[in-house]
Amino acid sequence: MDDSNKRILLVEDDTSLADVYQARLELEGFNVLQVNNGEEALSSALSFKPDLVVLDAMMPKISGFDVLDILRNTPDTKDIKVVMLTALSQPKDKDRAESLGVNDYLVKSQVVIGDVVERVK
Repeated sequence: MDDSNKRILLVEDDTSLADVYQARLELEGFNVLQVNNGEEALSSALSFKPDLVVLDAMMPKISGFDVLDILRNTPDTKDIKVVMLTALSQPKDKDRAESLGVNDYLVKSQVVIGDVVERVK
């Protein structure tokens, strides 16, 4: 499958970290849109129509869990693949994400960017 046209919505409130991920994913040929909060994530999911959302959990206003819940309950976005990339390493957080329908759950402290790129692919 050709990854070059795949669209990734990168949702991360730490812009310096997000910039690193965006640069790496673009090097891999992905079309990446970076947003820095949950509200932008929801509007961008509808307008950008990503193939995949890389979603941080801890964000101002709307958390990644709430974003995931809304995406899954919105007909236009319910089938978008979502990978949570978060600092939350507690099993309860992973369980919550899985109960909301996340496709993959990565803990920032346990993965390097190469791992993330592999999961995205």
